[in-house]
Amino acid sequence: MTLVIAEAGVNHNGDEALAFQLVDAAHQAGADIVKFQTFKAKNLVTEQAKQAEYQVTNTQKEESQLAMLSRLELSYEVHHQLVQHCQSLGIEFLSTAFDLESLVFLVEDLGLKRLKLPSGELTNAPLVLEHARTGCDLIVSTGMATMAEIETALGVIAFGYTAERDAEPSMQAFQEAYASTLGQQALKEKVTILHCTTEYPAPMKEINLRAMDTLGSAFDLPAGYSDHSEGITIPIAAVARGAVLIEKHFTLDKNMEGPDHKASLEPHELAAMVTAIRQVEVALGSRVKSPTVSEVKNKAVVRKSLVAARAIKAGETFDADNVTIKRPGSGQSPYHYWDLLKRRAEQDYQAGDLILE
Repeated sequence: MTLVIAEAGVNHNGDEALAFQLVDAAHQAGADIVKFQTFKAKNLVTEQAKQAEYQVTNTQKEESQLAMLSRLELSYEVHHQLVQHCQSLGIEFLSTAFDLESLVFLVEDLGLKRLKLPSGELTNAPLVLEHARTGCDLIVSTGMATMAEIETALGVIAFGYTAERDAEPSMQAFQEAYASTLGQQALKEKVTILHCTTEYPAPMKEINLRAMDTLGSAFDLPAGYSDHSEGITIPIAAVARGAVLIEKHFTLDKNMEGPDHKASLEPHELAAMVTAIRQVEVALGSRVKSPTVSEVKNKAVVRKSLVAARAIKAGETFDADNVTIKRPGSGQSPYHYWDLLKRRAEQDYQAGDLILE
């Protein structure tokens, strides 16, 4: 079954009450996981770091990333409360760590067994390494990345999973870990790789959904899709193409102030996406092409048989004038039509009778 992550991200706007409402909305929509973002703004950006273009557009406010992100932090105490709330509802809590302090908190304090490595941190080798060293399962997003960058990051992860803690990290060590049987086994057991287009919202012409197939086959890993497009069409298409995981931003209201609200789904849209995904999963069914149980009973109704077009006397030759093809399909198959034209009738037929010889 496709794992559905409802990405709350920072759409709580730093408001504890909104964060809890987002958990409730994700649960009611039928998501498997609700995901937040854990960071200390001072550890994440410099005072000079500028906002992304989409952040300026979506917030209608030009300021430093530090100022924007500082308002979007959630305290560690609120994290604990959110985990407890998720447990009470039966939905998994997940969060993305954007700095080492946050990563340690998620694993050692909250006890998370699954982590999400965001696209922006894929080339942050020290943080990638520490993610792998936790031993947790990893969801690795690949927005903005080349295939070479992805392979390099997977080498870091393979090294983190398999090397001794005191082993010296190096590009050669990462390459050797990636090439090793043990490293490949660890990746297959613990890593899910996500295709992603890092733009908010992502233009349809830049989605390149087939790249998800490329990732799965090139790295021999389960592949999914982290979606930033508008609407729910692309996540549903990704499931039809075999995505094992879908991640989608959602909000309580697209018109709220904040960088990600406009590229997010509202609760009713999230619920519609989850419903559609579950329908697609069922509809994918089997690779075997054969009549289904419900089809079998319809064969006689919708298929056709050889039928007397007019009265035919015994001994009369069947020809194109006295033989036609009509429903029901409970008589001779029309495939016998040409053979029948060479023969004589063995009995009398009335117009409309099935020809059964």
